[in-house]
Amino acid sequence: MKIKFLILAVSLVSLCISPVVAQEQTPRLDTKDRFVPEIGRHGMVATREKIATQVGVNILKQGGNAVDAAVAVGFALAVTYPQAGNIGGGGFMMIHLAKENKSIAIDYREMAPAAADRDMYLNEDGSVDNARSKFTRKATGVPGTVAGMVHALENYGTMSLAQVIKPAYDLANDGFPIYNYLEGSLNARKERMKKNAAAFKVFYKADGTSYKYGETFIQKDLAKSLKQISDGGRDAFYKGEIAQKIVADMKENDGLITMKDMANYEVIERPAIIGSYKGYEIVTMPPPSSGGVHLVQIMNMLENDDLKAKGHNSAASLHLYIEAMRQAYADRSKYLGDPDFSNVPVAELTSKRYAKITRDIISMDHARRSTDVAPALNLLAESPDTTHFSVMDKDGNAVSNTYTLNFSYGNGVMAPGTGIMMNNEMDDFSAKPGTPNGYGLIGGEANSVQPRKRPLSSMTPTIVLKDGKPFFVTGSPGGSTIITVVLQSVLNVIEYDMNVFGAIAAPRIHHQWMPDAVMIEEGVSQDTKDILTKMGHVIAPRKLTIGSLSAIMLKDGIYYGASDPRSMDSAAIGY
Repeated sequence: MKIKFLILAVSLVSLCISPVVAQEQTPRLDTKDRFVPEIGRHGMVATREKIATQVGVNILKQGGNAVDAAVAVGFALAVTYPQAGNIGGGGFMMIHLAKENKSIAIDYREMAPAAADRDMYLNEDGSVDNARSKFTRKATGVPGTVAGMVHALENYGTMSLAQVIKPAYDLANDGFPIYNYLEGSLNARKERMKKNAAAFKVFYKADGTSYKYGETFIQKDLAKSLKQISDGGRDAFYKGEIAQKIVADMKENDGLITMKDMANYEVIERPAIIGSYKGYEIVTMPPPSSGGVHLVQIMNMLENDDLKAKGHNSAASLHLYIEAMRQAYADRSKYLGDPDFSNVPVAELTSKRYAKITRDIISMDHARRSTDVAPALNLLAESPDTTHFSVMDKDGNAVSNTYTLNFSYGNGVMAPGTGIMMNNEMDDFSAKPGTPNGYGLIGGEANSVQPRKRPLSSMTPTIVLKDGKPFFVTGSPGGSTIITVVLQSVLNVIEYDMNVFGAIAAPRIHHQWMPDAVMIEEGVSQDTKDILTKMGHVIAPRKLTIGSLSAIMLKDGIYYGASDPRSMDSAAIGY
């Protein structure tokens, strides 16, 4: 009798706990994997900077959704990662809402001031004044970050603006310890920062020396601006004291932005680019980002090739990557721009029909020459200091967000009293159609400077859906390389069955049509590079890393996250 009672008791306990056990999945990783991602049971945040990552995780733990956490991260990075995190720049946010099975593309890209004109960066002889388009107040577009974050929160979040800004305010007001990457970044930009008294006062000590690792870095002016936004919302930035300070600095230094420009800034929700690839949906950003169009275009061109059989990073696979990239970037130069100002043939460029036409002209045994398409031009130096973050919550909602000041610390200008670094995004327009911008990218008339227009971008925040649910969330900084970096992370997951960390750690390549050269990271074998060279590809001599991904995978109910091992002080954190 006692034995029967014991069995019954055990059975009842088992019934009580079985629903809980059923909800708990066991992480599944191949025991042979060299790259082990972070693991979360309820959500994951991956960003370029670990303090901001923890801010996002804390918001999720407090019951916020992925959008709440993303907005909190966006404001926190403005404090802890000032070279790219910002409230003086702009960007793009992709959101997927699990319950509604709905994807939203939020365009909060900077806008050209009303006084901007097509030839504003040209000298009398018709040449481009690169300094004017990069390092003056005339280089600054009307910022979109605050409007974008507020729009996302009000429409798709669950928490108040005050709740999600508070962590950023505390970090600015109370300070945080200087970490390795920030110490090095500020040292590297010190001479440029000296040219702007307001920025130099904030980022360096009173005696002019640099902050060192572990020392507390406080930003009182930025804290004040964040508090004003927390209390007054969007209007505090675009119509209040912050706007007045920005405009006053513009007026005193031959800038263009007016109070009317600030007040008239608009966030736009656009239909997402949705491609298909071997049973997966690729949900990504539409123009004025070129990223989504060309990501889908390249994947369409590769879809009918057996890449897995050819081998990861084999000469055969990389040859196809390069030729598809070459085609996409050539098309980018001619067709892409702000869709509100020009007709961008999105449907045609992303069609399977166009992909077949362009794939059919690729030979498997030799490279094409970019000079067959357009004149060769030199690649200029590119900045890696855009930044990306990815977020997923317990309900399967996902956010992929990429935003930027353009160059590291933008144009190096801070409006006195705001603590806010200003962007130099006007350089992303084609100052002179046919002439490369600061990333070596050539643009056409579709991306010429016009009042209230948004400059073309390579930012490619992307969410991959499997069976209609978020499976892989990815994105990267890296200027012109962003599209190809995101492409390779997606292919590594879909084609080669890599886990999220392995997918972003693998060596990468990049080709952007002009110049006709392939950038290849260390890790691709010399034999492979030799074969590519024999096929006619030109291997770029420089040896740099390409991009910095922050990505999340949701598989079998477990969240796997990774931030790029190429990036110091980045972090993915799950809970």
